[in-house]
Amino acid sequence: MGKKVLFIVGDFVEDYEAMVPRQICEVFDIQVDVVAPCKKPGETVASAVHDFEGFQTYTEKRGHNIAINADFHSIDTADYDGLYIPGGRAPEFLSLNPRVLAIVKEFSDSRKPIAAICHGGLVLAAAGVINAKKACFYPATMPMMTLAGCTAVDANETASNAVVDGHLVTAPAWPAHPAMMKEFLRLLGAHF
Repeated sequence: MGKKVLFIVGDFVEDYEAMVPRQICEVFDIQVDVVAPCKKPGETVASAVHDFEGFQTYTEKRGHNIAINADFHSIDTADYDGLYIPGGRAPEFLSLNPRVLAIVKEFSDSRKPIAAICHGGLVLAAAGVINAKKACFYPATMPMMTLAGCTAVDANETASNAVVDGHLVTAPAWPAHPAMMKEFLRLLGAHF
């Protein structure tokens, strides 16, 4: 495809939600630049693997190291065709970073495709880009998404599906990768 997508990650990003979409993009010849605040190219962030093992919430285990291959501070959103924000714990602190929020806002203002999954919605909410949008994220985040003006789609109805509203593609968790990535790739111009 010859496209270029920016992934914004941080320590304890959800492992599957960072690695699998990157690999899917690369299958379609999409260049993926992975950035993180306070990390330089060649460094890594730690990931976490979340699983459901019969408790009231998910468990969290250490995952892989995710390689950073681009410089966060020199990002120019004009160089990219789309933005991807994975979930996990990283969005909790990414949503507090003014430069992260400015990047997200620039992508949204340009109407470029944005995909966000799971807790990635926290970053979209903090950037103010989900007001009046229909979306679905991890159920525990949906009260905050609703307060941010999002029309919440029940995650129980979309566990393996994606929600598309204009240039925004959202999904509740990694089981929805096939549907979410198909829609994100479609917005990027992929033909199947």
